Amino acid sequence: MTSQKTTQTMKPATAAKKLGVYLQATPAEFQEGVVSRDELNALQADPPQWLVDLRRNGPHPRPVVAAKLGVSISGLARGGVTEPLTTEQIDALKAENPEWLQKERATQAEVRKEAARIKAKKAAGEERPDAARG
Repeated sequence: MTSQKTTQTMKPATAAKKLGVYLQATPAEFQEGVVSRDELNALQADPPQWLVDLRRNGPHPRPVVAAKLGVSISGLARGGVTEPLTTEQIDALKAENPEWLQKERATQAEVRKEAARIKAKKAAGEERPDAARG
């Protein structure tokens, strides 16, 4: 029996997520088709102008907006940001630095600090059993 290799494809929404772009801002032919793994790899390796422009100027999806602002996606929602933002809008928010953004950045910094502490504690804990065997 010979098995034929099938091409792995994904929905446009999945491909847009992997590319870090807002699906509704992509060209119609991208939104309406399916994307193969090879096509996705080609888009990542040699992005067409529309992809370069979207990544540079937006509108950006929430995960990208959150990362650019240094907050969580939940923090965006708490701050009232529910729509995709352009790079210009993100820069304006950074310049304005509203109270909610300051608070969410501080919260995110605490979360990262705690995650690092837990990771360090786990790493130290993994080293102890070996030393105790001695």
